Amino acid sequence: MPVAFVLIDADVGKIREILGQLRRTEGVVEAYTVAGPHDIVVKLQADKFEKVAEAVTRKIQLVDGVKNTLTMFAFE
Repeated sequence: MPVAFVLIDADVGKIREILGQLRRTEGVVEAYTVAGPHDIVVKLQADKFEKVAEAVTRKIQLVDGVKNTLTMFAFE
């Protein structure tokens, strides 16, 4: 089953709100706030790579307060 990790940059003051929305998003298996150059990391899983990519472009990137995403597909 395809898996991807998405690193998210968020607007100041929006992290908790974004995290709540992401945890209710189809395909999101886990979502955490993190320390470092990014604000949130999300683990996505779906039955096809295309559905994982679709979750990023049609759901995650459209959440209010999400400034930027970096998607990393896992292969093993």
